[in-house]
Amino acid sequence: MPHLRMKDGRRIHYEVSESVGEGEPMALVFHHGQPGAAMLWDPLVSEASRQGWHMVMLSRPGYATSDRHEGRMVADAAGDVGAVLDHLGFDRFVTIGWSGGGPHALASAALSGSRCAAAATIAGVAPYEGVDDLDWTAGMGPENVEELQALIAGDPGIEQKVAELVSSLTDIQATQLVDALGGLLSSPDKQALVGDTADFLAAWLRLAASTGPAGHWDDGQAFINDWGFELADISVPVTVWRAGEDLMVPPSHGEWLVAHIPGATARLEPDEGHISLMFSHFGEIVDQLAADAGAS
Repeated sequence: MPHLRMKDGRRIHYEVSESVGEGEPMALVFHHGQPGAAMLWDPLVSEASRQGWHMVMLSRPGYATSDRHEGRMVADAAGDVGAVLDHLGFDRFVTIGWSGGGPHALASAALSGSRCAAAATIAGVAPYEGVDDLDWTAGMGPENVEELQALIAGDPGIEQKVAELVSSLTDIQATQLVDALGGLLSSPDKQALVGDTADFLAAWLRLAASTGPAGHWDDGQAFINDWGFELADISVPVTVWRAGEDLMVPPSHGEWLVAHIPGATARLEPDEGHISLMFSHFGEIVDQLAADAGAS
C-alpha cells in the first residue's frame, strides 16, 4: 500500500490509477463513505480513464492504514488531498464524494482555489451544526437514526456501540451485506447488492474496518460539528446527486445542499437508493463532472 508522510508526522494511505488519456494530467479525487477506505475498482476507474483522468483515493485518517487525526474537521480533508496531489504531481483535479465522502469533496471544492475544477456529491450528508431548517435524521433507516441521535446527545455508550459495529465488518462477506445493513437498504439497494458490486463493497468495508473504529468514530464527530468552512465560499461548479429511495442519507439532505451551495445543480434519481445511485449512474456522474470542469 502506498503512503505519504504528512508534515505533522501522520501517514496517509492513498491509491492512484493509471490513465489511458492524453493531455494535461488530471486527477479525479474520490472521497469514500463512512466507513470506507482507498480501494480502486476497475468499473469505476474505467469511467475516470474514459475522460483521461487518474482516479486518486485517500483513506481518511483512522481508516485502513491511514494514521488517526483525532479531532479532525471535515475541512482537514482538503489539506490531505492537496499534499497527496502535490506528491503525485497533479496540478488540477475534480472531485466526487459519496455519502460520508460528500462533505469532504465539498471541503476540497471550497478550500483548494482554482486547483479544483468541479465537484459532485452522491447522496452526500448535509451539515448538522447551525442548521435549523433541516430535520437531519428524518427519513433515515432505524440504524442510522439510533447511531446519529446517540452521537448528537453524547450518549456515553455510543462509542462502544460504534466499536462493535466496526468490529462486525472486519470479516463481512458479500452474502451477508443485506442482513448486516438491515433497515438502511431500500428495495433498489437490495437489488444492487449482487455479484461484483457486492463483492467489492464487502472488501471495501473489511479494509475500512481492519484497523479499528477510529475512522468511523471521527467521521461521525466531524459531521455533527463545525465543518470548518462555509458552503458559500464554493465558487466551482457543484452537482448534487440524490436518490429518492435513500434510507441512509435521505434526499432532503441534497435539497438542503442545493439551496445553500452557490449555483449548485440538482440531480434527483427518484427510483434509486443510496447504493444503486452510485453504482448505476457513476458513468453519468463522471460525464456531468467533465462537463462542469470544462465550463469552469
